[in-house]
Amino acid sequence: MAVDSSTPGQVSAPRWHSPLGVRPRLVASSALMLFLELALIRWTGSNVVHLSYFSNFVLLGSFLGIGIGILRSGRAKRLPYYSPVMLGLLVAVIAWKPVTVDRGSSSSVIYFTSLNTTGPPVWVILPIVFVAAAVVLAGPAELVGRCFAELPRLTAYRYDLIGSLLGIAAFTGLSFLGAPPIWWGVIVTLSFLVLMVPRQQRKATATALSAALVLTPLLVMVGVLFHESTRPENSWSPYYKVQTADSEFQGVPLLTITVNGVPHQQAIPAASRLQWEPQYGMPYERAVAGKQPGNVLIIGAGSGTDVAIALSKGAKHVDAVEIDPRIRDIGRERNPDKSYSDPRVTSHIDDGRAFLSRTDKKYDLILLALPDSLTLVNGASSLRLESYLFTQQAFESARDHLAPGGAFAMYNYYRETWLIDRLASTAQAAFGHKPCVDKVGDELQQAVVTVGLTEADQSCGSTWAGATAITPPPATDNRPFLYLFTDRIPSLYLITLGLILVAGIIGVGIAGGGSSYRRMRPYADLFLLGAGFMLLETKSITGFALLFGTTWVVNAIVFAGVLLAVLAAVEVTRRFKTPPLKVMYVVLFGGLLLSWVFPDSWLLSMPVGLRALVAVLIAFLPIFAANVIFAKRFTDTADATASFGANLLGAMLGGCLEYAALIIGFDGLLIVAALLYAGAFLLSPKSSGVLRT
Repeated sequence: MAVDSSTPGQVSAPRWHSPLGVRPRLVASSALMLFLELALIRWTGSNVVHLSYFSNFVLLGSFLGIGIGILRSGRAKRLPYYSPVMLGLLVAVIAWKPVTVDRGSSSSVIYFTSLNTTGPPVWVILPIVFVAAAVVLAGPAELVGRCFAELPRLTAYRYDLIGSLLGIAAFTGLSFLGAPPIWWGVIVTLSFLVLMVPRQQRKATATALSAALVLTPLLVMVGVLFHESTRPENSWSPYYKVQTADSEFQGVPLLTITVNGVPHQQAIPAASRLQWEPQYGMPYERAVAGKQPGNVLIIGAGSGTDVAIALSKGAKHVDAVEIDPRIRDIGRERNPDKSYSDPRVTSHIDDGRAFLSRTDKKYDLILLALPDSLTLVNGASSLRLESYLFTQQAFESARDHLAPGGAFAMYNYYRETWLIDRLASTAQAAFGHKPCVDKVGDELQQAVVTVGLTEADQSCGSTWAGATAITPPPATDNRPFLYLFTDRIPSLYLITLGLILVAGIIGVGIAGGGSSYRRMRPYADLFLLGAGFMLLETKSITGFALLFGTTWVVNAIVFAGVLLAVLAAVEVTRRFKTPPLKVMYVVLFGGLLLSWVFPDSWLLSMPVGLRALVAVLIAFLPIFAANVIFAKRFTDTADATASFGANLLGAMLGGCLEYAALIIGFDGLLIVAALLYAGAFLLSPKSSGVLRT
């Protein structure tokens, strides 16, 4: 048996016949692992209706699989052929039998969706997808773990991080290009072939069998993705699978846009929209009837119909903000009014809240035009793309960007009366007086909420009755959960998280052959470090989303920034003599305190450049300190795969603890992280001198 030269007694994995050296293998395996994780989240979310609202559960499954794969790597006798087999099976089953999850009749949390959803309840389908994701990701992780046994600790961790960065960069590049999923499948297939089909073996039959085990299920996957990618109605944005369909109604052309299997928008001539649904013109009537708006800001401009309505109402200039470039491009090409081609319109691909924070322009009307996303911010358990548009602070920002006599309005199909009242109550809190509320009588509870800069700047048809005893308080930047009715974690989440934790406990025990927990027991502190790090990463993602927008570009930059901070911590630990762990824990807790003391509202008041500099310092200081601690502790462990696996499984626990933000807000996650890090400090082995050096 081979022995890891960096740590006496560490047993290496069985010989891996590969055309690549150990360092290229590790980089390629880590890149495949991150790329596959991101692709799996995107593809399953676009094909299982409602799963995009629960993408964090796929992420949790990925963490479990990665932890199990690392733990298996030291005892597995064969390469992880189960991974491509499960991947091909998962893709084929979803394509053959599409799952439309029934959200049930509970109104405690709202999901915008089609009206005829059927299928198993969420708490059934989510654990199934969770387990499948775990099995798929365990394979690349097992390949990573085999490389860890052949390299010194921090050298292996360094190349693992480099590969992870490459995986993120590759997926981000494809998202930028709008590449369809066939390219994801081709990259994954080639990576598995390079890593798992041996270059030379004694028996040609063994090579052929290896190739068949890898290639057959992956060709099934590629075939499914090719069929999906070449359908003329399908295209891909950084957020959704977008489908378009042309039709006519009463001789009027209609363009229906569906995203992730849910009807999302219709591009209709403005005159027909106002004729069939006059409520879309109501903000212009309520903002002091008869006054033509000069400058209009439309957030959620979509395919351009709302922009065309603003122009028909006499707007002199429209800033049209849309977060999804593909939907905007469809509107530019196919909207019947060609509103994006009008010289009075300036189009912006941006998050609406971020756009407001960067402009000094004043508007006569600011309109939130159905900005209801159907997906989460990647890496955040409950933050939707539009969450920060509907907080009290967001409404106050809109108020500050109104010209004298201006008004702020929104309309949508709100589903629940309490949600309409919540939005009206938020407008009242931000503007200091009651807004106009116009309801359209159908089961979807369509409503228009309009509030003038002053009460004299609005003309209501009837007075809003005001908030009731059951109206939730306004959402805030700390708890931006507009669609959550209660102040508790919904039972849907609790049941699913419970099932996931049970599956994780059983899975780790089975994968390790009964020895996993015994091997990981000395590394309880590393387990807690992983959980704390996951909460820090979530706080960074949500914080940067508030400060710079919920766009996929910001999200990708933050993910890369977190990995770069971790890589910097590893490089500093490798090359320099770092302070004792006690000192680094002091730095860590100081960084957490800094994040707690300086609120996001203080950062939002800064110029964008200074805001970015200070935000990076505040967010990445505790991440850097935490990973110096991990690197120093990881170097001294006796079992590389068990210690690294414990850290990754701790990240899965941290992902579950993220849901505490529904109660305590995102700032409260800092307190939970501090408690986890305090536990890690107390559990650090004292006798080995870890806390002294």
